[in-house]
Amino acid sequence: MKIADKDTKAVDLVRAALERAKECEDYHAFISMNEAHALERAREIDAKIEKGEPVGRLAGVPFALKDNYLSPEGETTAAAKMLEDFVSPITATAVKKLEDEGAIMIGRANLDAYAHGGSTENSYFGPTSNAYDKSRVAGGSSGGSAVAVALDIVPFALGSDTGGSIRQPASFNGVVGVKPTYGAVSRYGVVAMASSTDTMGCFAKNAADADLVMSIMSGKDAKDSTTLSDFWTKNLADAKPTKKKIGLISDFMGEGVDEDVKKTVNDYAAKLKRAGYTVENVDIPVLKYALAIYYIVQPAEVASNLSRYDGIRYGHRSSDIKSLDDVYSKTRDEGFMAENKRRILIGNFVLSSGFFDAYYLKAQKARTLLINAYNDAFKEYDALLCPVSPRPAFKLGENTSDPLQMYLEDVMTVPPSMAGLPAMAIPAGKSKDGLPIGVQLVGPRQSDQVLLNIAAEMEDK
Repeated sequence: MKIADKDTKAVDLVRAALERAKECEDYHAFISMNEAHALERAREIDAKIEKGEPVGRLAGVPFALKDNYLSPEGETTAAAKMLEDFVSPITATAVKKLEDEGAIMIGRANLDAYAHGGSTENSYFGPTSNAYDKSRVAGGSSGGSAVAVALDIVPFALGSDTGGSIRQPASFNGVVGVKPTYGAVSRYGVVAMASSTDTMGCFAKNAADADLVMSIMSGKDAKDSTTLSDFWTKNLADAKPTKKKIGLISDFMGEGVDEDVKKTVNDYAAKLKRAGYTVENVDIPVLKYALAIYYIVQPAEVASNLSRYDGIRYGHRSSDIKSLDDVYSKTRDEGFMAENKRRILIGNFVLSSGFFDAYYLKAQKARTLLINAYNDAFKEYDALLCPVSPRPAFKLGENTSDPLQMYLEDVMTVPPSMAGLPAMAIPAGKSKDGLPIGVQLVGPRQSDQVLLNIAAEMEDK
């Protein structure tokens, strides 16, 4: 990652990123660009360097912002018609921390509307193409951010991960994707999806760059009561695994998993062994229930969070209004996409008085069993290893008419999210068709840097 100094101008770094973004416009990684403001910020940083004034750890480094992070520059749309013209009065805490260290946002990256999806095909502004094959999906919901890093437009990009929205597109595009421990990074100023699993993370080319970005974003925030005290150490090398033992989750290496994916995971396990780790198969039977738990709890929280978009407070309002009912019903019908509506309907159903105990309450109890199973596994292992997704990137349009198949793509990324655990997607190989395949490392709460340390060690092997 190039940082601006007396020999490297911030303006040059930003201009190069903007030019590269224009060269790659046909991938549709960005919804909007922030060219004028980005160049102005770069000139300010160069002036400070010239005067010998202090600049931050990311001085002049351009980055892409997933368009569900609020900031006043341009419109924050969350890729939804409902917020098409929304200009935020506030800046997300994570964005402010990065900008205080000199990072420069060059544009807003595409996503599934309201982060509902696993392919970035649900964007109101159109889909993003995979960085390696334009006929395939970028993954989602943070597909635009992953592609922006994979195409070398920016050295890092921000994403949000509720059930796999950083890890899956990272795997599909061959970059590092970090979903931190729940509460490691403030959620303040990020459009809410499912509040008990939303986490703010990043994409980068390597573990060291990801560690630097995460160390800046993490820490306590008075505006988000769920944030944890800062546990990030200054030196990644200090976060060493203590047991040198990795558990390979056998539940995710069976039927339905692509053979290239299995081979990639097994090859990574062999590489870990050569580096001195003990790798053992581990069974965690409760994991098979995680997807069912997630698609009860998450839509319930989605329905609650999206209730604020009613055509009265802010956002889109239908022009075809003859009654108060029209304000609500027509605005929401026009402003939400099919996947948004699907999750609202599921969520309101499981929260309804006749089904709350049968579905939502039962799912939360099962979630506790899942957490306990992970805790038991981490008594034995530093980390768990498994695929990120059952297969490499699929074709654009392949799953759009089959929501169930799309949800099944999350089967391996959802369990750590439901337990609030850190999980990383690490580039590990390619399929026979040349598509990137990542592996997933999962650790106990607040072991984020241990996972990044393992990933960094394997990069050199």
